[in-house]
Amino acid sequence: MIRDALDRAKAADARHSIFRELLEEPPSTEPAFVFSASDNLVTADLGTCGGSRILEGHRPVFDATAVARMREAGGSLIGKTNLDEFGFGHFSVDSGYGVPLNPFDAERSCGGPCGGAACAAASLDGHVALAAGGSLSGPAGFCGVYGLTPTYGRVSRHGVLDCGSSSDRVGLLALDPGRLSECLPVIAGRDPRDPTSCVQPAPETEGRIGSIAVPEDATAGVDADVRTAFEAALEMLTSMGFEIATVATPSLAYAPAAHRVLVVAEASTNVAKYVGMRYGRQDGDLSMGFDDYFTHFRSEYFGDEAKLMTILGTYCRMEGNRDRYYAKALKVRAQTIGMYKELFETYDAVLTPSMPSVPPRFDAIAGMTAAEKHGYGRLTAGPSLAGLPHLSVPCGYGGTGLPVGMQFAAAHWNEGMLLRMAADWDSAFEVRRAEAVR
Repeated sequence: MIRDALDRAKAADARHSIFRELLEEPPSTEPAFVFSASDNLVTADLGTCGGSRILEGHRPVFDATAVARMREAGGSLIGKTNLDEFGFGHFSVDSGYGVPLNPFDAERSCGGPCGGAACAAASLDGHVALAAGGSLSGPAGFCGVYGLTPTYGRVSRHGVLDCGSSSDRVGLLALDPGRLSECLPVIAGRDPRDPTSCVQPAPETEGRIGSIAVPEDATAGVDADVRTAFEAALEMLTSMGFEIATVATPSLAYAPAAHRVLVVAEASTNVAKYVGMRYGRQDGDLSMGFDDYFTHFRSEYFGDEAKLMTILGTYCRMEGNRDRYYAKALKVRAQTIGMYKELFETYDAVLTPSMPSVPPRFDAIAGMTAAEKHGYGRLTAGPSLAGLPHLSVPCGYGGTGLPVGMQFAAAHWNEGMLLRMAADWDSAFEVRRAEAVR
């Protein structure tokens, strides 16, 4: 099993540039299952670079809690999947180790920040991918797989190279939603090494979504292919017996900007320790003074997006700017959480498209402005900002056969409802497979 899985992973990697590093030799004992982990989850036997050249050669001495629990359940880690540098991005084109190619069309993006994980889930039979980020809905939608982002705190963040500490979570991607149901209980649970995971209730397994709220502007600004697929999915949900209602969500208009401010502010502090002294590369000119050394080293090995995020985050935290940006973003977060709580008093889930378009071509991404790139996260910003569990499911295919996803968000700690929804949807909707390597 493990040898065959490695061979298929190597073949898939040759075609789609999925992995930053693959296991070279299989373990001596046959595992119960295999899995991959995004390169921002630390692992003891494979390097962890977070997609950044500044951490090239970094070999941690422990596993992230989620990885360790998958191993304890009998799983074998076969590789580290590629992602945007430290999770800064929406298309996985900003890694220092290559760009994963969409399994439906190699000239298009897998989504970000953890596109390699979604590509692995789409390309390898029965595969489940661990990934960390504020939301997994983008790559799941672009690669036509199921992507579960649990409630903030449901899965320990110990061992995550954080981008935004208050929104990053460890989740799962798979083509078979049953794999999500099997693996979430494995990785979930309290962890004394992560205080944010120590106040969670037991997983709810009995709930089922009955009523669904759709924001009235859910399809505003989305491409025609996405709108057509989403509207068809709503009709299908209605025929399946779900109650659909259109609701006003004015607070969500501010969520993308607030999420952006919080992520860059937190990220700029998270990457401050990468200065060529303790982690990864340490080949700078030590005859320099500290400031010159750090500046030169980070200028050389940080990518453009990481530099931009660090500068923006530092600016948002500067004296005089903190109240203007960071404090206001925290108020928007509180307002967004309150809005969702009100909605969940009446409805079981909130539904939107996962992404505003089908996977874009790389040449189109290269021509986008920064605002256009960041606009791709506007549909995932609300659940990410509020720490809600959310699930992206395949819901249609564009005129050229490219996948479209839709995203269900539920109240805190209600992953069970989302997993039941995934199973119900999968039994009714015909998911198309990308060209798989078997």
